[in-house]
Parts: sequence; C-alpha cells; structure tokens
Amino acid sequence: MTAAATGTPGAPNRSDAAVRLVGLATALPPNELVQRDVVARAREVLGPRYTTFERMVPAFENAGIDRRHSVVPLDWFGQPHGWASRNEAYLAGALDLFRAAAQGALDDAGLRASEVDTVVTVSSTGVATPTLEALAAAGLGFRPDILRVPVFGLGCAGGVSGLAIARELAAARPGSRVLVVAVETCTLLFRMDRMQKADIIATALFGDGAAGAVLSSRPGDAGPVLGRGAQYMWADTLQIMGWDVDDVGLGVVFDRSIPHFVTARIADAVDRTMPALGGGPVARMVCHPGGAKVITALEDALALPAGSLDAEREVLREAGNMSAPTVLFVLKKVLEAGATGRLMLAALGPGFTLSMLPVDV
Repeated sequence: MTAAATGTPGAPNRSDAAVRLVGLATALPPNELVQRDVVARAREVLGPRYTTFERMVPAFENAGIDRRHSVVPLDWFGQPHGWASRNEAYLAGALDLFRAAAQGALDDAGLRASEVDTVVTVSSTGVATPTLEALAAAGLGFRPDILRVPVFGLGCAGGVSGLAIARELAAARPGSRVLVVAVETCTLLFRMDRMQKADIIATALFGDGAAGAVLSSRPGDAGPVLGRGAQYMWADTLQIMGWDVDDVGLGVVFDRSIPHFVTARIADAVDRTMPALGGGPVARMVCHPGGAKVITALEDALALPAGSLDAEREVLREAGNMSAPTVLFVLKKVLEAGATGRLMLAALGPGFTLSMLPVDV
C-alpha cells in the first residue's frame, strides 16, 4: 500500500479511475473444529444412519485441513435443524463476522466507517432482510447516505467477483471509498437427512469466515492497484455447483467432476479471459483453494510449479474452504509475504463460472 492514487472528487463518472486496495482484514468465528474431532463427531452422528460412511472417512483425512471454525459449537451438529433454526444462527454468526471483518479492514486503512461511501456485502449461506450491512450500520457508524449493494448467489466465486464489483463502483465515482465484506457460514448447512456424497465432502471441507477490503479512488490514498475484473461462464454447467433449496435448508450441489473439470478446461478459460484483464506478465496466481485436489489441479492445468500455491494450501489447512472470503485470506497472506508485480486473483463458483481480477503491487 505504497503508491498514490489518481482521480478527482466530483469529476464526471468514468470506469477507468485508478482504484487502490487500502485496507484488508480477515475474521474467524470463535468455535474451532479440529479435523480429527469433526471425524469423530461425524462418525457418531452419521455412522448409524449410513452404513457406507466409513468409506468416506478418507475425504476428511485427505482434505488438507487441520482445523476449521464455526459460528456454532461442535455439539450443535447432530441435532435436528430446519430452515428457520439455521437462518437464525446465520443472522447471529454472520453479523458478528461482518462487524469484525469490516472493522478490521477499516482499521487497516486508517479510516472510520463514516468515511466509506459504498458498502458491498457478499454472502450466499443465509438470508438477511434487512441485509447484514444495514444490521451493522449503527454499531459501525456508517453514514445515512451510504450506498448499500448486497450480493447473493456467487458462492465460492464471491470473493473475487465481489471485489471486482466494488472496484467498478469506486472507479465510477472517482474520489470515493468502497468497503466490501464477504461473509459465509457454510457449517450451518450440515445435513443429516439427505446424505449424498456431496454432503459428506461439504462436511469434510467447509468452514466459516469473513474478509473485508477497503478500496479507494481518492487522490493520496495508497495501495496496490486493482484492474477491471472479468468472468467466464461455461455453457451447460449449471449442475456443477450451487444449492438445492427445501424446507430443511440449503443442500450443497458439489459435483465430483470439479477437479477433473479444472484440469481439463480452466487453462483455455484463463487464456480467453486474460485479454480483458490487461497486459503484462503475471507474477503470481492467487487462487480460491476449493480443496486439496482442486489446488493440485490448478497447478497442473496452469503449468505452475508443484507446490507454488503454498498460501492457498496454508489457508485451507488453517481454516478450510470458507467459500467467498477464502481467496481474500490467501491474498492477505501473499501480500504479507512481500509479493510484488501483477497478482491474478481467480476463483470458481456457481454458474459454472471463473472469476478473475488483477492486482498490481
């Protein structure tokens, strides 16, 4: 966060004003779920119901995860919960995470909430109306005229796409500052009633967390420059990732073909998307770590040195797949490690969609 920004407050709207990342923070809920304890709890809860459960235990052991965090304690799992109970826990847990991530990002930027002009909230694991930023507004100190932009349904691509949306809003209003918060409570979607393989994989992979970022197109604000984001959506792939919705809650759609799909098709999609992201060599890919197999598939498909996505593996090991905010956890680690040059954020989400965003440090 070292270079001066350009732009003039009050200037005509334009989409190419320089936008800089001036604050970045992450947040985790208080309940730590150690993976071996999760396996024991899953065996206790699911073993009597599903005779094939033991064949799925390697999904936990090979996930590349040591621990995850949840907005609810471990004993919450295994009790019956319907949609209302899950969403009540979402409202409480996601709101706490939103506040923590937003305040952390503001503190990192050296700003007060009243100095933010727009807030983008990204979340796909619960429903809140009024939305989370409205529920948090009074406590954080947002201005009454702040522009609120809640975004739902982007799933694991939400961190990159949300950051890209926030970047466009900051560029369109030169001299403005935009707060984006991605918050997910994936653990609350644990299901005992429809135990498909995707449900077991979700139980083995997903955790809760949030990340906040402050973007600015105001002169004098300093930080890495965000370029325009871009997306690529494959045809006839709606069934690969998403939610089934019923009276019990949200049921994960998480196709087993994802690692193979990444290996076979992501390189071409990246090549097709790169021209929209501007020129220049990429110093480092910053990827959403969907799972251990997906990280390896990304390295193989993008011809990256084996093990080069080390920050991705570290985030997965420490916090699991938190959906939308996870890639921002990775970005924070990469920046703290002193990365320079062009970073390229990338994440895959429902659609089935690749979302990318360049960050020049």
